[in-house]
Amino acid sequence: MDDLPSYPGTPRWVKMAGIVAGGLALLLVIAAIFGGGRHGPGRHLPSGDARGGTLPASVADDPASPEGVQR
Repeated sequence: MDDLPSYPGTPRWVKMAGIVAGGLALLLVIAAIFGGGRHGPGRHLPSGDARGGTLPASVADDPASPEGVQR
């Protein structure tokens, strides 16, 4: 039986694509940590000075709170 040639290893383009993808992922993580701004689900809610919106359930259901007054 003939000896097969040894496996030459991972091609250079695969190594470079992995390095580039890893670098981009690292940049995204750094930007998310140090980028500033508001993160999380609260950033999709209207700000406190938005007018005409609906009252939160905690204010609308509170009988002691006058309607339309937000805390």
